Amino acid sequence: MLTIYGNPARFCDGISRRNFLKIGALGLGGLALPQLLQAEARSGVRNSHKAVIMIYLPGGPPHQDMFDLKMDAPLEIRGEFRPIPTQVPGLQICEHLPRMAAMMDKFAVIRSISDAVDDQSEFHCMTGRSKRTQPPGGWPSFGAVVSKLLGPRDRAVPPFIGLEPKMQHRPYNDASPGFLGAGHRSFQPESDGKQDLVLNGVTLERLGDRRALLDGFDKFRRDVDASGLMEGLDQFNEQAFGVLTSSRLLEALDFQRENQRLLERYGKGDPKPHGDAAPMLTEQFLVARRLVEAGARVVTVAFGFWDYHGNNHKNCKADLPLLDQGVTALVQDLHDRGLDKEVSVVVWGEFGRSPTINKDAGRDHWPRVSCALLAGGAMKTGQVIGATDRLGGEPTERPVKFGDVFATLYHNLGIDVSKTTVTDLSGRPQYLVDGGCEPMKELT
Repeated sequence: MLTIYGNPARFCDGISRRNFLKIGALGLGGLALPQLLQAEARSGVRNSHKAVIMIYLPGGPPHQDMFDLKMDAPLEIRGEFRPIPTQVPGLQICEHLPRMAAMMDKFAVIRSISDAVDDQSEFHCMTGRSKRTQPPGGWPSFGAVVSKLLGPRDRAVPPFIGLEPKMQHRPYNDASPGFLGAGHRSFQPESDGKQDLVLNGVTLERLGDRRALLDGFDKFRRDVDASGLMEGLDQFNEQAFGVLTSSRLLEALDFQRENQRLLERYGKGDPKPHGDAAPMLTEQFLVARRLVEAGARVVTVAFGFWDYHGNNHKNCKADLPLLDQGVTALVQDLHDRGLDKEVSVVVWGEFGRSPTINKDAGRDHWPRVSCALLAGGAMKTGQVIGATDRLGGEPTERPVKFGDVFATLYHNLGIDVSKTTVTDLSGRPQYLVDGGCEPMKELT
């Protein structure tokens, strides 16, 4: 039995959550079929491995203890970590990220994300939008949007998959398919129910008979339904039949098929809870790579517990080496497989941490500035973008919005954010990113 998830994590707001792995195919609506096919033919997306792996760090990682150390600041701000040189001249990062330092030419660091909000939620990281002004139905997640536009690359691998088990408490993922509807909600083969991915004795012929019966039974309701619910159910049925008639997804999840040397490079991570959080399993990053190779267009990994209101540096010493190992193994693996031009990787959290270390040796929420790490996707790497002030509390050069990063990721997938729209529940076309956001020229 493949186990990806750990025990619930309890954040500072008292809500219990779990680490999770999502696989998604990014897609957009608002295009007629001929236009969609023409766009796909021009971009070559359907015949490529173009995909996004998003590594989300729940709780908000401390930017000034990772990629933006402030050695000229007072001790109560700079902390105890030392910077180390990287392969990129003039660029230094934390001493507890030595693997990243050794291959920094394959990464780009953004030090000046400036539009975070103080919301302990993945919503901003997964949608690029604020919760405050949403259209009817709500903003769709990145994965739901791309699923709508591009659809599955392989019918046996659903374009948008979430592996969260059923939970009694609200999970940490506030993002949803929003106004794009149930048909673009994540496919969920639960970790404790992998057997649901096989036919369990039902022959393909009997499965075909059941599908024909289901289609006939639903025809009337589908014809008269105006809510979009039946269309969503049709899409779920297509996903289910595709998965059940192929072993491709099941094989992709079985990462133990890899050779021992590669398994050792990724490592297992730490099975023990970190603070109040679930285990940090670096095997997740290997599963993510296998899934994009199998046909997933987007994989989102939630990794660790970074809500360090207490013992910030002690926690970082335990967690940063695991992040260092998992991310560098993934990026090097993509390069070794010739996927570095096809697959984009982004690592970030919902906000940064406060410059001043509090009385509990922790750092508090700090939405004024945060950081991101990017790789792959044919992006221009080996650089740092933006800067902050002496205390690491405000951006001073090149403020970057979440929407700018999303526009860049869409661009890497062959999607033009200046022209493509999706239609909301009121029939209004909605652009994919907020006004003023566009692909970052430094990266593209």
